[in-house]
Amino acid sequence: MADTDSLSIFLVGTPGLEDVLCAEARACGWADAKPVPGGVEISGGWSDVWRANLELRGATRVLVRIGSFMAFHPAQLDKRARKFPWGDVLRPDVPVRVEAVSKKSKIYHAGAAKQRIERAISEELGAEISAEAAVVVKVRIDDNVVTLSVDSSGESLHKRGHKEAVGKAPMRETLASLFLRSCGYDGSQAILDPMCGSGTFVIEAAEMALGLQAGRSRQFAFEHLASFDPEAFAALKSKPADDQTEVRFFGSDRNTGAIAMAAANAERAGVAAVTSFRHASVSDMQRPDGPPGIVIVNPPYGARIGNKKLLFGLYAALGTRLKEEFQGWRVGIITSDTGLARATGLPKLRNGPPLPHGGLKVRLFEAGPL
Repeated sequence: MADTDSLSIFLVGTPGLEDVLCAEARACGWADAKPVPGGVEISGGWSDVWRANLELRGATRVLVRIGSFMAFHPAQLDKRARKFPWGDVLRPDVPVRVEAVSKKSKIYHAGAAKQRIERAISEELGAEISAEAAVVVKVRIDDNVVTLSVDSSGESLHKRGHKEAVGKAPMRETLASLFLRSCGYDGSQAILDPMCGSGTFVIEAAEMALGLQAGRSRQFAFEHLASFDPEAFAALKSKPADDQTEVRFFGSDRNTGAIAMAAANAERAGVAAVTSFRHASVSDMQRPDGPPGIVIVNPPYGARIGNKKLLFGLYAALGTRLKEEFQGWRVGIITSDTGLARATGLPKLRNGPPLPHGGLKVRLFEAGPL
C-alpha cells in the first residue's frame, strides 16, 4: 500500500492535449506534474486527490494508484489480493465495482482476474460487489504486474453539476476548457462564441475568469472512501468570489432554443452577470465593445449534423465576418474537416493535433490576431 502522503495520482485527459492539462496542473500548484500518454501524473496526499477533482477543468477523471504486486497465475493473484489492505481505502459498507484489463501477462483472462479481486474484496473486507456501484477499483495487469487503482471521481468530470440543458453534438466542458487554454485564454480576454449552442465555451470562460472551482456543484466517488474527511474537504471548497471580473463573455446562435438553454445554464452556474446571449446568425455576429479577445467556435462538421456541401458557405460567411469586424482578435475553430476550416479564408491558419470527440477526430484551427 502506498504511503498516503505520496500517492501516485493519474489525471485522465484528452489524448493529444496532455501538455495543456499538464500546464493547468502546474498552474494549480502541482510542480511535479508530468505528461504521459492519455493524461498527467502527479503525486500527493488524499487532499490533493480531492483538490484535483474540485479544481482541474481539463481532467476527465482522477485515478489513485493504491498498490501493486506481481502475479503469474490466478492462485497467486487470489492470495495476494486477499492480503491486500483494502480497508485502508475502501469501506465495508459501500458497494464496489471492479474493472480489469490484462495484456502481455500469464494471467491473460481479464474476466477471471476481475472475479478473483471481487471475491477478495467481498470476503476479506465485507463490501458488496455491485455493477451499479459508484466506487470503482481498476485492475491493470501488464507484464505480470498487477496495479490497483481507485477512481476517485465517479461520474466523468465534464459533468460540472449545474448544466441541465444541452443541444445536439455538445462540446464536453473538460475539452472546452483545454481548447480555451490552447487558444491562450487566461481569464483576462473577452470570449465570443457565435454558434454557442448550450453555452459551454462562454460559461467555462466566465467560470475561469471568476476563479470558480470546476466541481463546486457536484459530488465525487472519493466521498465514499475510507480516507475521506468531510471537514478537510469542506475547507478546500472556496466561497464564490465576490470580486467580479470586468471582462464579459458573449454567445450567439441562430437557434432561439439554444439561446434560452445557454442563458439558463449560465444562471445555474452563477455566471449570468458576466455573460450575455443573443439570437443571431453568423453573418450578423457583432464585435463586442472593448479590447480584442478570442472568438472560439465549434461549428457543425457535416459528419453528424447537416449536409457538408451547405457548410462550406457557412464557414465562408464566418470567415468573412471575422475579417471584416474582428481586427486584432484571435480565432479558434474546432472541426473534423480541414477543407471546411480553410473555407473561412482566415490567414495563417494553424492546426493542432487530431483529438477524439464524439466518435470523430477533430482539430483546433487557430488564426490571428486578425
